Amino acid sequence: MVVGILIAALGGLAVGLEREWSGHASGPGARFAGIRTFTLLGILAGFAGWLWTEQIQTLAAVLMAGAVALVVAAYVAASRREADATTEVASLVVLASGVVAGIGYWSLAGGSIAVTTLLLVEKSRIHDIARRIDDTSLRAAVRFGVMAVVILPLLPEGPFGPGAGLRPRTLWTAVLIFSGLSFAAYLARRAFREGAGFLAAGLLGGMMSSTAVTFTFSRLSRTQPEQGGALAIGVIGASTILFLRVLVATLTLNPELARAVAPYFALPFLAGAATTAVGWYRTKHSAQKEDEVANPLQFWSSVQMAALFQAVLYLVHWLNQAFGDQGLLISGAILGLTDVDALTISMARGVHRTDWSVAAQALSVGVLSNTVLKLTVAIALGNGRYRWLAAFGLGAIGVMLVLSILVLPQLWRVK
Repeated sequence: MVVGILIAALGGLAVGLEREWSGHASGPGARFAGIRTFTLLGILAGFAGWLWTEQIQTLAAVLMAGAVALVVAAYVAASRREADATTEVASLVVLASGVVAGIGYWSLAGGSIAVTTLLLVEKSRIHDIARRIDDTSLRAAVRFGVMAVVILPLLPEGPFGPGAGLRPRTLWTAVLIFSGLSFAAYLARRAFREGAGFLAAGLLGGMMSSTAVTFTFSRLSRTQPEQGGALAIGVIGASTILFLRVLVATLTLNPELARAVAPYFALPFLAGAATTAVGWYRTKHSAQKEDEVANPLQFWSSVQMAALFQAVLYLVHWLNQAFGDQGLLISGAILGLTDVDALTISMARGVHRTDWSVAAQALSVGVLSNTVLKLTVAIALGNGRYRWLAAFGLGAIGVMLVLSILVLPQLWRVK
């Protein structure tokens, strides 16, 4: 009881303190509630929630009805000079949270108060973000929400058909990834100047799928050739982040494998980071004016890339059937073509060894095959400056991986 009422009181205190600090509780345009009134409303609501749990429901309802009537009357009086109802709605949230706290749902009450206070404190930033959203961004966001929240849950998992089978939900997830990356690149371009948006989108996308970033940016290089340099740097940055992502995953799943694979990743990571830094420095000083993008989601391009991924899945299934399980290195090369995360998990959890050097080599070979795939995609789908710059960066990463795979085992044998 005491804890619930105390949380309700502190919730009212927090909201009331913000109202006092922002100046809404004083001056000629003051609203009806400040720090004291909000705190008292929280205490009242907390008592109402406790009374409800004690089956004294009539008194609890009367207290809440009186508090709500007070808020409504205050809004009616204030609306004669100003239609803003933020303080009154915040009062209702404090009342509802107080009741919830009094009943015993402390986390829910605290969370709702925290979100409410944050919305009040960040009012200017929220309004600024809303003003910067254009019609294209809003439409794309709504469409992406429908694709992710409405369509995805309705699709069956599969597989359907022979071989690797058709997996509708997996394919639609790929479409969401590709479209989401295109949308992220569009938003990042609007948030950053001089092409920095593509680098930011590439680095963020590399935490999910550097292959998807490569497919997406390669297609974008055809429709936005003037941004070829920035797009290429985004791909190289995403491929560099891949090493950190795999290393963190292996460290979480299998620290011994992480220690074994870290030396293999050192040189290619440094090569990718250096290429990204130098390329970004050169690109930002030669960035050209960006054209407006009418299709941030790049939906049909995303569908085409998902279909290509399905074809690769069939190819991988055929290779597995033809070669069987003839060693970790072959498996690593095959899995790396499609899913580095699946390769990481399979090596970290699906392999039982006392010497993890071969598993580390297999993981490195998988990342190398993934790098070769991205290099091929960049050359085949890319255009202009993007093509040669992305090829140079990915090639440097691939060369360092090859050197690590060939040289490190020899050095360890000598030791």
